[in-house]
Amino acid sequence: MKWAVGRRWAWAALLLAAAAVLAQVVWLWLGLDHELAFSRLIVELRRLHPGHVLPDEELQWVFVNAGGWMGAMCLLHASWSEYVLLFGTALGSSGHSGRYWAEISDTIISGTFHQWREGTTKSEVFYPGETVMHGPGEATAVEWGPNTWMVEYGRGVIPSTLAFALADTVFSTQDFLTLFYTLRAYARGLRLELTTYLFGQDP
Repeated sequence: MKWAVGRRWAWAALLLAAAAVLAQVVWLWLGLDHELAFSRLIVELRRLHPGHVLPDEELQWVFVNAGGWMGAMCLLHASWSEYVLLFGTALGSSGHSGRYWAEISDTIISGTFHQWREGTTKSEVFYPGETVMHGPGEATAVEWGPNTWMVEYGRGVIPSTLAFALADTVFSTQDFLTLFYTLRAYARGLRLELTTYLFGQDP
């Protein structure tokens, strides 16, 4: 019985938001300071999906070191099958995208996103308002200019993405406080989804 409930919960969280819907929402605030755009996006996502976005007191910007690049993320929503987060870098960075059992999209709010796909000899550059897609099993080289900020949506086997996201933190920077912050954010997202599934939007 418990296993059946857990299985239903995992699938109930599926497809909270499609990449296209997020992109449309982001278009409303293009040209604004990225922090103001993020604030309005959070309010809108809570309106559209009550009970699925972490409360303000649990939102935290956390460094991410992976694939040779460094950025920061703020997790808004997470389940076994999808996530929504804010991501970017104030300084600019580049490296390997990683390969995932998940589809990931990034809609740019400010700055530039360069992507060099495996098997090609030319890179593409994306600007505010555009969405960059990363399919399951794909690998690319990525480069972000200074003050590049975006909204990221992932759908698939989300725990499988953590190994790449945390590898540099464990084996290179050895910043175990950041490791704790990252795992805590994901645990909070899972807890919120379970609470909302079992008790509704206002437990």
